[in-house]
Amino acid sequence: MINNLFGLFLILALASCTEDVPESQKGPDGKTLEENFTINGTINGAGNLIFHLEALSEQGAIKIAEVKADGNGKFKMKGNIPGLGLYQLRMGESNEKIIPLTLIPKDNLIIKSTVDKFIVSPQISGTSWAAAMTKYMKIYSDFHFAQISLMEKKDEMSNNELTRKFKALKVPVDSFAIAEMIADPGNAFNIVLSDAAKPNMGFIDWDPKNIDVLNRVCDAFNKNYPETVATYTLSNQTYQIELGYKQHVRNTSGTLPSPEIALNNPDGVELKLSSLRGKYVLIDFWASWCGPCRRESPNVVRLYNKYKEKGFTVYSVSLDDNMEAWKAAIKADGLAWPNHVSDLLKWNSPLPQQYGFTGIPHTVLLNKEGNVIGVGLRGESLEQKLNEVFSN
Repeated sequence: MINNLFGLFLILALASCTEDVPESQKGPDGKTLEENFTINGTINGAGNLIFHLEALSEQGAIKIAEVKADGNGKFKMKGNIPGLGLYQLRMGESNEKIIPLTLIPKDNLIIKSTVDKFIVSPQISGTSWAAAMTKYMKIYSDFHFAQISLMEKKDEMSNNELTRKFKALKVPVDSFAIAEMIADPGNAFNIVLSDAAKPNMGFIDWDPKNIDVLNRVCDAFNKNYPETVATYTLSNQTYQIELGYKQHVRNTSGTLPSPEIALNNPDGVELKLSSLRGKYVLIDFWASWCGPCRRESPNVVRLYNKYKEKGFTVYSVSLDDNMEAWKAAIKADGLAWPNHVSDLLKWNSPLPQQYGFTGIPHTVLLNKEGNVIGVGLRGESLEQKLNEVFSN
C-alpha cells in the first residue's frame, strides 16, 4: 500500500526531534528548528517499540523524528516540518507497519490503535484531515486484504476475469476518494486520495471527469498551501494528465494515420504494415522473452480466431534479437496469423520511440484506413473494443 501512496510524492523535509538531531533537521545556522507539530500516540501492544516519522526523497527516507513508546505503547513525538507534505509513521524497525500522514504545521495529531490494527483502522483525530484518513484507512484495508485473497486464486481464473474482479474490489476505494475530494477539495489528505483520480494503466476505461476533480483539488491547494512541494507536485501531475488525455483522444479518434512499418518476416521477406489496408489491424509489439506478452498471447489468438472472418488480423512486431527464439515462440504460442516481422534489434529498434512506448506488450489498433482507433488495448479492454467495432 505504501508504495502506491508515496511513489509520486518526493518530499524534502527539515525537522527536529527530541535528542539526536540529524543535520537535515537543522536550520542554516546549525540550530534546531522550532517545533511546529506533535503526534500523541497510544498503540496497545506496542510497549517499548520505537516510532519513526519519515519523509521520502530521491535519496531515500529522511528522518524527521523518532521516539520510544513507554511500556503501555504511549508516545509523544515533536518536530518541525516546512509545510504540507506526505509523510510516513513507521512502527518498529521493519517496513511492514507504516501509515501515511499528511501533516500540516501546527498539527496536534492523536493516534489510537493496537499493534494488529495499526495499518488497518487507526483512529486519527486532532487535525482537519483526520476524519477522511480514518475512514479511508478502513476502506482501503478491506480492499487490500481482499486483493491478497484474489491473487492467491489468480491461477484459477483467466486474465480477463482477474481484471474484472480486481476492478470490482477497487470501486469502494475510488468512489470514497472521489466523493471526499469533491466535498472538501482543500483537505490535506487529498494528497493520498488523489491517486484514485489518476489513470494507473493509461486512459482506457478512465473517467475524464476526474480531470475536473483534480483541478478542484489543485485550486484549493494553491489557495490553502501555496509554495509547497505537495501542491506543486499535484498541480504538475494534473497538468500532465490533462495533456496526456488530450493526446489519447487524438491518437484514438480514427483520424491519425499509423506510421509505416516495413520489416522482414521469419523467411526474410519484407512485409509492410500498409499492405494490410482494408482490414482492422492490431499491431502487437511483443517478444519471446517477455512473460506478460506470452501470457497475453492466448487472448490475442482467441480474438483473432473470433474475428478473422470479419476482416480482423494481427501484425506482430517482435522486439527479439534471436531469430530462433522468435520463431520458436510463434510456434509454441500458436500465433496463426501470417503477419510476423522483426528487425531483431531488441530495444535498439527505432519502433518504440516511433510509436511512443517503453514497455511491452503494447498494442495499436487500426481501422481499415490505417488510422489509429485504440492504443494499449489488451485483455478485457481489447475484447470490448473489438466487440464494439464488429457489432456496428
